[in-house]
Amino acid sequence: MANFGDFNMAIYVTGLSGEKPAFPPGFDEWEARAAELLDPVVYDYVSGGAGDEHTQRSNVSAFKRWSIYPRMLAGAAERDLSIELFGRRYASPLMMAPIGVVGIMHEGLHGDIEAAKASAATGVPLIGSTLMQDPMEDVHAALGETPGFYQLYTPNDRELAESFVHRAEAAGYAGIVVTLDTWGLGWRPRDLRHAAMPQLKGLCLANYFSDPVFRSRLEKTPEDDPVTATLTWAGVFGNPLLNWDDLAWLRGLTDLPLVLKGICHPDDVRRARDGGVDGIYCSTHGGRQAASGPALDFLPGVVAAAGDLPVIFDSGVRTGVDIVKALALGATAVAVGRPYGWGITMGGAAGAEHVLRCLLAEADLTMGLNGYRTIQELTPEVLMRAT
Repeated sequence: MANFGDFNMAIYVTGLSGEKPAFPPGFDEWEARAAELLDPVVYDYVSGGAGDEHTQRSNVSAFKRWSIYPRMLAGAAERDLSIELFGRRYASPLMMAPIGVVGIMHEGLHGDIEAAKASAATGVPLIGSTLMQDPMEDVHAALGETPGFYQLYTPNDRELAESFVHRAEAAGYAGIVVTLDTWGLGWRPRDLRHAAMPQLKGLCLANYFSDPVFRSRLEKTPEDDPVTATLTWAGVFGNPLLNWDDLAWLRGLTDLPLVLKGICHPDDVRRARDGGVDGIYCSTHGGRQAASGPALDFLPGVVAAAGDLPVIFDSGVRTGVDIVKALALGATAVAVGRPYGWGITMGGAAGAEHVLRCLLAEADLTMGLNGYRTIQELTPEVLMRAT
């Protein structure tokens, strides 16, 4: 059985002929290269966080408070990182978190499709954002055999929300991920300094502009009057009225697996379970929405309350070691955002594929070298608090 960690040795073997990797091996270098390539407004939009960015930094540093107990002579030369999620088997627990501007993070302005191609190449599922630069149908078509999920920003127009979900079903997405913490924009000083956000320039709105319900709300088409179409989007994007009473409506929109993203409190987990959701997504939106606290600290409580529901986790994941630690704290699957986003900027699908393979290789090697062969062996007991 091949290990994801074999990617490590493949780089060395290729290097025997004098060939070095086209892309660097770690997060700091990925971000630095992307910063050189991106427009500063887009870079700050992706790299920045809410408030003083303490939550964003804490999301990252929280992982450093844990160490992994090494176990020797454990027979872990071959590993199995596969998981089951919503009735499907996946080769690894890694997922690609939704990035609302990944479409414009690539020079060709088709970053969503490039991300889908990376998903197809690696088998790592993409959670595609509502805020795409290309329509969701085109993005799904690029996924190949890899299942993808559709992330819903629930608009305040219910007919439009229903249209998005039904389009995702028809396109073949494997589940719906509803983001709960973005009914309004967080306080983002970096964006405020620029007095700019990409969507208000009509970017990353392809799912709206291609939607028959959205278009029916306009006197002129988005092609003929993009300014009015963009302002109409601004009027329907958020949904501050969405509350627990609306969960029955959301659940009734689809038979696909329904996942609620942004849940961090055990009581909210229990209410979601009672409402018939299929999964919980523990996340602080990468520290971009509210300056509150690191998501990793919330994860154990979320997992305990979730019971047999799967828990997806993101926020602050930068390395393969982080992935292993999140799994040991109970996550079923672990999603990364900014890392593969920087990969898209570095080199489109090839750049993102490189990032994903680096993360998988490091996670796999971390497990093997510490004596853990399967995901099931990663329990809270394999961790200790670091001093």
